[in-house]
Amino acid sequence: MIPENKKRLIIVSAPSGAGKTTIVKYLLTCNLGLAFSVSATTRAIRPGEVHGRDYFFIPEAEFKKQIEAGQLLEWEEVYKGTFYGTLKSEVDRMLSNGFNVIFDVDVVGGLNIKKAFGENALSIFVSPPSVADLEARLNSRNTDSEETIRKRIDKARWEMEFAPKFDYILVNDSLETAKAEILKKVTDFLNY
Repeated sequence: MIPENKKRLIIVSAPSGAGKTTIVKYLLTCNLGLAFSVSATTRAIRPGEVHGRDYFFIPEAEFKKQIEAGQLLEWEEVYKGTFYGTLKSEVDRMLSNGFNVIFDVDVVGGLNIKKAFGENALSIFVSPPSVADLEARLNSRNTDSEETIRKRIDKARWEMEFAPKFDYILVNDSLETAKAEILKKVTDFLNY
């Protein structure tokens, strides 16, 4: 799937609230030739989100048809009845247009993309300093119910067990420090 010009992929995964989206948005401003891989999902669109920019919002039946047809690079039922995945056609389009591709994906999806692309992909796990810090971040968002936060924390504990399988673990205890570390790591990888 990688063109002969050996474009690279940057995979960023983390538990919800660890800062992966902030890190990815930062990297996209750093003039690294990165294009963002917009994930597909079956979840409902949230206020302010735009189809094709934030996610490709796809009805569950259509998403399952795409799974069966092999049109997804990776996919996962992240929460019961809520699927997320990466459209192969979008990744191929960005690579063929000369971009390195950056992903903001769940842990299992990130590991599946790494498996598919091997040494042409750098997998990064963004870790909160602790589960307590993560819970405080999720509470400060004021976007989720207590039950949803509890589910996210339970899932985060499980996801953090996968961190050693990633190429690099970035502990996000100071955003400025994390940005400097990740910029160096990604720049070194892209220039290798």
